[in-house]
Amino acid sequence: MTQTVLVLNGPNLNLLGTREPGIYGAQTLDGVRQLCEAACRQHGLALDFRQSNHEGQLVDWLQEAGAGEAGGKFAGTVLNAAAYTHTSVALRDAIKGAGVSVVELHISNVHAREEFRHHSYLSAVARGVMFGFGTAGYALAIAAVAGWATGEQKPARA
Repeated sequence: MTQTVLVLNGPNLNLLGTREPGIYGAQTLDGVRQLCEAACRQHGLALDFRQSNHEGQLVDWLQEAGAGEAGGKFAGTVLNAAAYTHTSVALRDAIKGAGVSVVELHISNVHAREEFRHHSYLSAVARGVMFGFGTAGYALAIAAVAGWATGEQKPARA
């Protein structure tokens, strides 16, 4: 059975390519999906790529990911929670409660931006955090998940 990488995208990422291209670049969300498909193929993994502007939907998907990891379906999850990173205890609790192996991902360098973006509710429960690599960070995050799936890289826990 081929394992799947679940890539979850939060609010306003459907606006990639038009929203603040100086910060987020010109690539659209569909372009990011294509990049993720290529990265998954390279590692022999399947892709499940989703986007929602709704916090509860992301919580539901994280809980699904935990059940999928337990059943061997999901190798791990790449989560770009966008602004919810800085506000959502619900997403944090979903990651921890469902036991999801998450790479927290941000397209921009959040520490070079507004002060409120410097704090993440998710980092403490994520297995890895990646930011500032633009949309190429998605492929890097998928490579990390592939390492977990093959056992080449053990996910670190604090």
